[in-house]
Amino acid sequence: MHVEPGTLLSSIDYPIDLKKLKINQLPQLSDELRRYIIDVISYNPGHLGSSLGTVELTVALHYIFNAPYDKLIWDVGHQAYPHKILTGRKDIFYTNRMYHGISGFPKMSESEYDAFGVGHSSTSISAALGMAVASALKNENNRQHVAIIGDGSMTAGMAFEALNHAGVAKSNLLVILNDNGISIDKNVGALSEYLTKITTSKSYNRFKDKVWYLLGGGSPYGKSSRAVVKQLGNALKTTLLRKSNLFESLNFRYFGPIDGHDVIRLTKILNDLKNIPGPKILHVITKKGKGLEKAEQDPIKYHAPGTFDRKTGEITKSACKDRLAPKYQTVFGRTIIELAEANNRIIGITPAMPSGCSLNLMMEKMPDRAFDVGIAEQHAVTFSAGMAVQGMIPFCNIYSSFMQRAYDQVIHDVALQKLNVVFCLDRGGLVGEDGATHHGVFDLAYFRSIPNITIASPLNEQELRNMMYTAQLDNAGCFVIRYPRGRGVMFDWKTPFEKLQTGKGQIIKEGSSIAILSIGHIGNSAIKAAELLMAENIDIAVYDMRFLKPIDEDLLDQIFKKHNKLITLEDGVIIGGLGSAVMEFAVERHYKAAIKRLGVPDFFVEQGSIAELQQECGFDVGSIVKTVKEMLGN
Repeated sequence: MHVEPGTLLSSIDYPIDLKKLKINQLPQLSDELRRYIIDVISYNPGHLGSSLGTVELTVALHYIFNAPYDKLIWDVGHQAYPHKILTGRKDIFYTNRMYHGISGFPKMSESEYDAFGVGHSSTSISAALGMAVASALKNENNRQHVAIIGDGSMTAGMAFEALNHAGVAKSNLLVILNDNGISIDKNVGALSEYLTKITTSKSYNRFKDKVWYLLGGGSPYGKSSRAVVKQLGNALKTTLLRKSNLFESLNFRYFGPIDGHDVIRLTKILNDLKNIPGPKILHVITKKGKGLEKAEQDPIKYHAPGTFDRKTGEITKSACKDRLAPKYQTVFGRTIIELAEANNRIIGITPAMPSGCSLNLMMEKMPDRAFDVGIAEQHAVTFSAGMAVQGMIPFCNIYSSFMQRAYDQVIHDVALQKLNVVFCLDRGGLVGEDGATHHGVFDLAYFRSIPNITIASPLNEQELRNMMYTAQLDNAGCFVIRYPRGRGVMFDWKTPFEKLQTGKGQIIKEGSSIAILSIGHIGNSAIKAAELLMAENIDIAVYDMRFLKPIDEDLLDQIFKKHNKLITLEDGVIIGGLGSAVMEFAVERHYKAAIKRLGVPDFFVEQGSIAELQQECGFDVGSIVKTVKEMLGN
């Protein structure tokens, strides 16, 4: 889909074209830009709500600042679609998140306008500060550095670490707090309440209006705005809610809150702020999903809604949805409630992903036993550890790629102390269109090296239920359960829970030739490959290892004694994962066998459909069949 000819947006390819417009044309451009995003995302799904909320802000930023010389760092990237369209990618925006298309997130190798690659939250202020300090060291004192961070991302500790440093670094840094009251789910915590108080304070807003009359109300003070700020600085500090301003106390000059959809006013204010030295923060109020009524009404559902009707906003429904197997996420959400009803020590914890991981089901039914701690993975892990010390059994659900941020806490606070914390790693393996920043492919390898830890991965949803049941039994210790995004196979919810024997795999199919050893959901691909090969009279064995640690050494002994050709299969990096574990076992036991490892090679996998990416990595069903035939010499 291309931009309609004759519109203002059709004449904008780069920010230099935007600067040719008159300021009173910016509202029209913003409307056209918002409509274009809605049109494209309606049939090519992506992160809708956040980007709709930042249209005017993006237009104002590129109208005033001189990117790419001036550095604009977006946090987390969900809000950067308008930025991409205005910076040379308008005509290829329809390829957003597609295989070999443009990334859904800012990416330095994709465009010089993407000042920093961002997929995980709360990195923008640190990166912008680093750039600002480097610019000062190079005497590039006229270069501007802007971090655009959402109020959800601001709940992470890393953002406060950066603010704490920036306040004493005295660098030329502007932090724009894009406050829409929501991240992927509703924001939680004291910071959210604090921002609400600032936003609704009548006394503060009256005073703020007077300040902006001087600084941004149409009077071009230019350099004299510095004197105005100095004159009013103390008044700002004492007036705001009659209390100390959080950001002012960190040595930031605080401005706002202002309407983030008033593009003309935003433009004037940003122009003034360019002339104010040192660290400063502009608090902008936006509406997630702005311009699409249903997205405004339900910003959680429309964060990434899939395909929808571009005129009505109605989400496209699958005609066969009722006949599909439940998602792993739904199985987790319902199962933890079942377990918690029978065991009052079970607690649910997630860092800002309750609807994504389905912990929201427990939060609704057992609000005093389920916790959303905000975008704070490290805190989530150690908070879980504290619960475990007191005899609780926390199920800490974190997306696999986000767990990377809490690796030290797993080692130091949980495994080292032998605490019974159950880590449910959602989105394990390749996740598709979100790309390299979100693929959960490192978890098996990075957890396998940690002592005092059990690593399990279910072949299907029933096994997920059984693993969750097993993990909450006495003396289970630190227990990791890793499962993918999406659906597996149908099962009966009434099937009783089964206690699994930790460290024991299972034989899926006996065979006389090659043996395939898999772990987790990807084992279903091995089963399909075996069925295809059987049609060609090639009889292979399939084993589901279930546990990576402890690995089933008895089963491995049986496999090596029967087969001299093995294939290991995993939806994760092959360096350090299942394949490495099997090869280490073979060396230690002096087994002689040809072993072929299938999994994610040693490179970062970009975006695309799961099928496309599995084929690229060489472990889709077709690749498995091909590998078997090659090893047999067929």
